[in-house]
Formats: sequence, structure tokens, C-alpha cells
Amino acid sequence: MEFNIESKDNRTIIRILSEKLDTHIAPALKSELVLVSGKGEKNIILDLEKCNYCDSSGLSAILVANRLCKNAGGKFVLCGLNEAVERLITISQLDTVLTITTTVKEAEKMIL
Repeated sequence: MEFNIESKDNRTIIRILSEKLDTHIAPALKSELVLVSGKGEKNIILDLEKCNYCDSSGLSAILVANRLCKNAGGKFVLCGLNEAVERLITISQLDTVLTITTTVKEAEKMIL
């Protein structure tokens, strides 16, 4: 599996276990996000700590998560970005749209 899903209290933490969030992983991640959201989860933390590459399909999956949480009245937090992924998000100007923290612990505090 390319990612790990952990449900805690009022949030779901999805950790990308692969070094790349790209066309090989993004479709499965999007499907999982829709399933998690469909179960009524509205707060999602996406941890990209192990990820050092993200392409447009990865960005699309991130935006799907953000939209699902927003539509459900919840919160989406992205965390654990490395330099390359952070630069891509900044260049795409998604840093103005997304809530981003350094660690999962910080992300969890934002949801409490």
C-alpha cells in the first residue's frame, strides 16, 4: 500500500508512504478520500513527510481532499512537506488556499 490511513476521534490521518505522490498513487488516494468523506469524516490530515516528489495529479488529489473537507464543513490540513513539494505548492499558489503545518501534531491541534 502506498499510504496508511488512521482514524482518530474527529479526524483521519493519511500518511503517504511512497517517495512520490504522482499518477501511480493519486487515483487510489482520491478514491480513498471520497470513501473517507462518504463515511462522514470531515477533518483530514494528509502527511507527506516521506514524499519528496509531487506532480499535477498529486496536487489534484490534495485539492480533492481540501474540497471534500470544506464542503463537509470540516478542515483539511497538509503537513510534512519537504523543500521540493513545498516549492511546487508555493509556485502553484496553493499555499494561499491550503492549511499547511510542519508536523502531524501541529495539524491535530488545528482540528481540535
